Amino acid sequence: MTPEWKVKEPINQKIDKQNELTAALNISPILAQLLLQRGIQSPAEATKFFKPRLEDLHDPFLMADMEKAVERLTKAVHRKERILVYGDYDVDGTTSVSLVYKFLKKFYDNVDFYIPDRYNEGYGISYQGIDFAREQGCKLVVALDCGIKAIDKIEYAREAGIDFIICDHHTPDEQLPNAVAVLDPKRPDCGYPFKHLSGCGVGFKLLQAFASRNSIPFSELEPLLDLLALSIASDIVPITGENRILAFHGLRQLNSHPSIGVKSILEVCNLADKEITISDIVFKIGPRINASGRMKLATEAVELMVSNDMSFAKEKSGTINEYNNDRKDLDKNITDEAIRLIASNKEYEESKSIVVYKPDWHKGVIGIVASRLAEEFYKPAVVLTYSNGLASGSARSVPGFDVYKAIDSCRDLLENFGGHRYAAGLSMKEENVPLFKKRMEEYVASTITEEQMSPLIDIDAVIPFSEITPQFVSVLKQFSPFGPGNMKPVFATTGVRDTGNSKLVGKGQEHLKLELFDDSSTTPMNGIAFGMGLHFTDLKSNRPIDICYTIEENTFAGNTLTQLLIKSIR
Repeated sequence: MTPEWKVKEPINQKIDKQNELTAALNISPILAQLLLQRGIQSPAEATKFFKPRLEDLHDPFLMADMEKAVERLTKAVHRKERILVYGDYDVDGTTSVSLVYKFLKKFYDNVDFYIPDRYNEGYGISYQGIDFAREQGCKLVVALDCGIKAIDKIEYAREAGIDFIICDHHTPDEQLPNAVAVLDPKRPDCGYPFKHLSGCGVGFKLLQAFASRNSIPFSELEPLLDLLALSIASDIVPITGENRILAFHGLRQLNSHPSIGVKSILEVCNLADKEITISDIVFKIGPRINASGRMKLATEAVELMVSNDMSFAKEKSGTINEYNNDRKDLDKNITDEAIRLIASNKEYEESKSIVVYKPDWHKGVIGIVASRLAEEFYKPAVVLTYSNGLASGSARSVPGFDVYKAIDSCRDLLENFGGHRYAAGLSMKEENVPLFKKRMEEYVASTITEEQMSPLIDIDAVIPFSEITPQFVSVLKQFSPFGPGNMKPVFATTGVRDTGNSKLVGKGQEHLKLELFDDSSTTPMNGIAFGMGLHFTDLKSNRPIDICYTIEENTFAGNTLTQLLIKSIR
């Protein structure tokens, strides 16, 4: 499906602000326009954007129930109670557990951690986990990245004499669990100014408040920010506001002083000598951490991330890397099978959604398969398998469509569900799958727009190559870290021609290595266009083409060159 290009309109009514930013910051008008598109309208706001400061983090006590949470955690430490740090099995959950456990372990020995088994216990707080806490003599459980809907489980724990502090960031129901404290910025009654923290971010705010109340300097938290950066990137939360500050300083920690466990992961990703970006976390680091819980037990990922033993960390990261290789094979095979199922069923030709179910699919990779199907067919996708007596699975969406609301509309058919706008987990009785599929399709068909079902490239600005100066590239780098809410700017240049040196590359000659010029060029621009070898004939015919791209820096043999990463050619 060929993507449509949509160029953002210049914010003409703010021309005075654009001129002010251009002059005050000594930057290109195009870069000033990019700042305005991100809601930054003054030089002071731009300074905060370009130089995020930890001092600008919000007061954690603005979060509902924070006083109760800190009081209970402090009491547990003073009474020398055994504390269990409990979290989900994905990257956000395992980094949350690693962060809170590592911090508490610095000052307090009577602490343990627990990650549920994806296959035997399922998502979130489990009865088995509570039984484990009771057997270990734990009086307090700090639950991270889960628990907001665990009403029955928290009641079970209370009856066993176990208190819970819940640190979650998923959408709550009307009724909250009867825990000692429920920390979730998405609570309707929570006045916390930033609503989009990751689960690890909520755990960090608890530690920030605990440290403040117990005269522990903030500097004790800073070494843990590498874990928080992994969480923010992997959970695809908006990298704006407080997340931008935390991601910025987390990346700095990741690049300068990563913990021993995290450093060993960087080595198996071949990233040890590279400047780590959000993209590296999303595509290289995160999948390896996730692979532990997908293929075996996520406990191994936590053991790695909290380790101070280099030889243990190297061995464990090697094991996790092998899990990731196995995961790649598995998710490719299941994706291929799912695509064949869809292609053989004519009803999907007209449908607005995809719901596929096969009882023997591996539960650990169906979230990835749902993502691939949503990308392949440009429709919200739900992939289900059979686990613990239920049809369980994952949903993924397309840009702009709220798949959580779609699933919520079918809640009467479900045993459990939770998640976000673009990703959710769910389970139901097997006999409910056909009706769920019907109801899901009805909801999606009545609410999704044609635009949401077509690939679209948002272009920030149309520029000539002459705009891409070393100073332009240098300032553009300072817009990072990039992610939802602050995506890497996409530019378009029209009327571009081949210098004669562009060529096909790759094993199957499927990629284009480009050398291009336009009417403004004094030197050619280099670019790479993955999977666009079909355009080679157009290039060599010397016909002008239009390209849209992001601007990258490519370092090879010690030399750093500006390179265009082509997103589309027309």
